[in-house]
This record gives sequence, structure tokens and C-alpha cells, in this order.
Amino acid sequence: MVSDRLKRVRATLFHRLDWIALALTLIVVLLGAYVRLSDAGLGCPDWPGCYGRLLDLPDEARQIAEANAAYPHRPVEPAKAWKEMIHRYCAGLLGVLVLTLAALAWRNRRDPAQPLALPLALLGLILFQSLLGMWTVTWQLKPVVVMGHLLGGLTTLSLLAWLVLRQGRYGQEERVVEDRRLRQYALLGLTLLVVQIALGGWTSANYAALACPDLPTCQTHWIPPLAFNEAFTLWRGLGVSYEGGVLGNDARVTIHLMHRLGAVAVLLYLGWLVGRLWTANRPMRMMAGIIALLLAIQIGLGIANVLLRLPLPVAVAHNAGAALLLLALVVLNHRLRPEPAA
Repeated sequence: MVSDRLKRVRATLFHRLDWIALALTLIVVLLGAYVRLSDAGLGCPDWPGCYGRLLDLPDEARQIAEANAAYPHRPVEPAKAWKEMIHRYCAGLLGVLVLTLAALAWRNRRDPAQPLALPLALLGLILFQSLLGMWTVTWQLKPVVVMGHLLGGLTTLSLLAWLVLRQGRYGQEERVVEDRRLRQYALLGLTLLVVQIALGGWTSANYAALACPDLPTCQTHWIPPLAFNEAFTLWRGLGVSYEGGVLGNDARVTIHLMHRLGAVAVLLYLGWLVGRLWTANRPMRMMAGIIALLLAIQIGLGIANVLLRLPLPVAVAHNAGAALLLLALVVLNHRLRPEPAA
């Protein structure tokens, strides 16, 4: 009796910590977008501290002078530095939570109901994310690292959501396991969305969001001059600051245009998938409605970013929309998965 009660207490604690970690991951992802979009990605020229300090920033005249002397290429800008450090503090707290989840999972590993592989994988992912965070600074906003850092954060969000769903209390009626093709369609939708998010990250990391300031044309052309080789070169060496972008106009236009075309492809496919879900059965209609609503909002935010010339609140909301749409498709794929064998 005591053993069963202890198992229930541990399972409840694990589940609640997972929920907290999921919410904090969403906050960290949005803070990262805010830091990137407000040009504060190099607000701290070092890592893990900021101008050599971990718990505060230079604020006195003497401290600022010392920091400027130590980092002459990056004078102290307190507003940008605090944005970056708050992001790091939240990411550090998330790391502690994921470490706690992994420790609890290992401690309870003899319980058949306790997931083990996923919490340990999340811990490894968080460690890799910390490396990407360091390289983002030390490699001066290298686009492939910035994009990878974004994808790593959203992967963490998705895996924590899957863990929450796995530990949830869904009844048998909540799942649709009889339609194999519908599961394949949902997985393809998730894959297309991930590719589109990667394109969005590449667009942002290369400062190409405003390369096409008009709609539906781009710089008044339906097919402007393009430069695919330059636009999608992932590695350009080290020792170069990528702040503000280094690509020419044609390369930025190419990146922006591919992101637009990706948005059209995702809109058409997910719109079709929503129709399939709506006619599948009653439990799927709510999922169809949620995905349709999030998709409409996301497309609207993307258009607003172009027409309003990338206002910071709209740009951050666009990142939030991508994260929420991703979560919706993760939930959909979970609900369509086959029931595990006993």
C-alpha cells in the first residue's frame, strides 16, 4: 500500500514538473525570439556571464569603463544586455527542471509506467542547446547556429509536450487509431511545418524578413532575381560577425521568397488536413478547429509583418504562433497514434 502510494506521489510530481517545464520552454522560446528580433543577440559579448559577471551587469561608471576596455568591440548597452541575461536565466532554470525530470525518471526506472528514454533524451538536448547558445555568442550570430538554436528550443517544447501527453489521463475515446492513412497525413503535416519553421528561422537569422516589402509580389516582381547558392550556404567560416546580415540583396530575396512559398504550401496542406479531420469523427473536429484557427492567425501575422515592416510585437507573436501550431500538430499526432501493446 505504501509502495503504491509512493509511486502515485512520484508520478504526480513528475507530471506537474513536466507541465512547468513545458510552460517555461514556451517562455524561453519567445524570449529568444524577442532577443533576436530586438537585435540583442550579442548584448552580452561573452558566455555564460555578461561582461564577466553572472548575477548582475556593469552599472557604475567604473564598471562600465572596465567592461568597455575588456570588450572594446562591444560597448556596454544595458538594455540589450539585460534582455540576453534574462533569457539565459530562464534557460538555466529550464535546464535545472529537465535535469530534475531526468533524475526522477532514473530513480523510478523500475516502475513500468515511468518514461525513461524521453527524459534522458531531453537532458541531452538541453545540454546541446546550451552549446548552441554559447556558439551563438562566440560565433557572432552565425545563421546556421541561430536557426539550430531555434529548432532545438522547439524540439524541446515538442518533446516535453509529448511527455505530458504520455503521462496524461486520456480515455480510449480520445484517440482515433483505426485510420492509418490519417496518421500518415498528420505526420506529413508536422514534417512540413517543421521545414517551414526552419525556413522562418533561416529568414530571421539572415535578416531577410524585409527583403520583400510588398505583397504578393517581391520588390515589384513576381519572380525577382534569385541566388540560391549564396542564400543557402550553411557554413561560411568563423571570425565574421553576422549581426545585421552579410548576404546580398538577391540572396535575401531568395530566402524570403522560399519562406513565402513554404507558407503557401503549409496553408494548402494543413487546410486540406483540417477538412479530413473534420469529416473523420467527432473527437477530431475540435482538433480541426484549433489547427484552422491557429493557421489563420499565423498567416495573418506573417502578412502583417510584411505590410507593417516587421514591428517587434507582431514578429514575436509570429514566433508564438509557430510554436502553438507546432504544439497542436504534436497533440494531433499523439491522439492518432496506435495504442501501445500491453
